[in-house]
Amino acid sequence: MRIWGALAGIGVCAATVLGAAGAPAAMSPRDLQRVNFVSACGFSHRSTDDPIVYPSRPGLSHDHTFVGNGTTNAFSTLRSLRGGGTTCRRNGDTAAYWMPTLLVDGQPVEPRGATIYYRRRTISPVRPFPAGLKMIAGNSKATSPQDLRLTFWNCGAETGVAHSAEVPTCPNDRGAGLRLHVNFPNCWDGTNMDSNNHQAHMAYSVRGQCPSTHPVAVPAISVIFRYPSTGGPGVSLSSGGHYSAHADFFNAWNQGALTSLVRGCLNALRHCGRGT
Repeated sequence: MRIWGALAGIGVCAATVLGAAGAPAAMSPRDLQRVNFVSACGFSHRSTDDPIVYPSRPGLSHDHTFVGNGTTNAFSTLRSLRGGGTTCRRNGDTAAYWMPTLLVDGQPVEPRGATIYYRRRTISPVRPFPAGLKMIAGNSKATSPQDLRLTFWNCGAETGVAHSAEVPTCPNDRGAGLRLHVNFPNCWDGTNMDSNNHQAHMAYSVRGQCPSTHPVAVPAISVIFRYPSTGGPGVSLSSGGHYSAHADFFNAWNQGALTSLVRGCLNALRHCGRGT
């Protein structure tokens, strides 16, 4: 799995040209700063199920914290998720998102909520995720720091606490709190909805281009869980230690709503915010 060349420092140029269909065309990765839409989702539930790694085998996983679709369990399918409710504010987002549960001194902590960015990181226009696509980002077995372009901890942009593989101790300032970020790959092989390790069918773009093995550009998802904790040495993850951060995504969006956002925001080079 490849990691894109630069997650940070991708800026918007005021100068863009029009593509063949009349939409603005990105000339370089610098044109893509703030090209995104956001789904804000509340806590749904905790469970030791994982419908990607252990489908139809309840209780075999470490504990997970779910946001988005409220029905996610070991038996979830595209059809069952599409029929479920959601904790997300954006209309049409019935996708399932989950991370290992945060533990403080061994006790589970519910997140205040999750902010999920859908960004464009390729010069080429992106396609909506196909219905039913599944993927995992990050390494649940990691016992040493992962690449900070994949996952990191911080305390929020306003605190000045740097991104870190280590759990920081956050200030007690109003609005501060521990956050865990996981960044998903944004290039698809164009064929498989999943793979044996739940990662090989996806790859990260490099300098705004998808590799030839994974030629289909899709939105780049960043999942951020926000916790009512200041962090510190008592923090661990249910998957083990604090280096094992990872996240799962099961695409059960209303496909029309997702397509409209991809077309009207990401491929129009617009920042569309959080929606309603």
